[in-house]
Amino acid sequence: MDQYRVNWHYPTTIWVGPGRVAELASACTELRVKHPLLVTDPTLAGLPLIERVRNLCVDRGLNLEIFSAIKPNPNSENIDCGVGLLRKKNCDGVIAFGGGSAIDAGKAIALMAGQRRPIWDFEDVGDNYRRVDTNGMLPVMAVPTTAGTGSEVGRVAVITDEKAQVKRLIFHPQLLPDIVILDAELTLGLPPGITAATGMDALSHHLESYCSPMYHPMAEGIALEGMRLIKKYLPRAYTTGTDLAARQQMLVAASMGATAFQRGLGAIHALAHPLGALHNKHHGLLNAVLMPYVLVANRPAIEAPMACLARYLQLADGAPYGSGFESVLTWVLGLRKQLGIPHSLADIGIGTANADTIAQMAAVDPSATSNPISFGAEEYREIFLRACVGTVKL
Repeated sequence: MDQYRVNWHYPTTIWVGPGRVAELASACTELRVKHPLLVTDPTLAGLPLIERVRNLCVDRGLNLEIFSAIKPNPNSENIDCGVGLLRKKNCDGVIAFGGGSAIDAGKAIALMAGQRRPIWDFEDVGDNYRRVDTNGMLPVMAVPTTAGTGSEVGRVAVITDEKAQVKRLIFHPQLLPDIVILDAELTLGLPPGITAATGMDALSHHLESYCSPMYHPMAEGIALEGMRLIKKYLPRAYTTGTDLAARQQMLVAASMGATAFQRGLGAIHALAHPLGALHNKHHGLLNAVLMPYVLVANRPAIEAPMACLARYLQLADGAPYGSGFESVLTWVLGLRKQLGIPHSLADIGIGTANADTIAQMAAVDPSATSNPISFGAEEYREIFLRACVGTVKL
């Protein structure tokens, strides 16, 4: 596994390789952090791994605090509680440790550490980010334990506004963590269902950024290669959870996805955000279920990129593949089935009762702006209804 032990400096400093969580204290030292707040989720907080991390830091003279009072979809109250503990203990940096929720929460806590405005004043609308007092932000180290969201290399934290029942994107360029550790050993214990949902989340980032009409050839290239990695390694990681090489490649593919979506996302996320806020379902699972229905809706605008993708993924030759688009759709449907992803929203307990509300929320979601086709509420309603009943109509 030595070939996977490398340091990268794009889009931030990334230490890659199995076992590199042992260098977490060195990351703190490099950032001049002596009293970090480790932000993680309640499940991880009770595992021996966190005690091991604490000991690694304490043995190097660091005074580590732990905060884990966050929901699977972290809300503003969770962030306020974390900031309160950080200030009380005089922490001078944040270690965001866990899945996307923990990393988003950690980044938001580091942002809010020295702010006087409420968090919603920094929502990714217009130039709200200019309101941030950057002197009040703390350095962040991110250590993902799932291969999905790519939040460790993102400049956004997704926080749920429970009062309005919406997910809001909190943005600032300096939310990008200062040091990221991609250690595949931390993902070996992931159950198959979480491996599948988070892996499909990473795929949704690549696929939507690749289909975006925005001009960003670098992101487009990253998305192509990220999808190739996922095609090759996600089934391996799902089938054999101890496959360290597959786990490491999926961690890399997840980070690549969040780098690629600087080009934009699309209707998958525009629908998944309100569904997650209203139904509290796993974000990656929602993306996985919605994916084929959105692909079909976008087909008139994405025939050319799908043909290129089919060639790159070597899908274009032989049965059951037809056109480039049909090849990709067939692959997506087959991959979902292989990974045990439910076929419809109804299969995960989401009915049609809120169709109008969900459609209206999707139409104004920030992700909708970079979808290949500018859908209105009526189109989003139709996609949602098809996803509810499982109708993939070519």
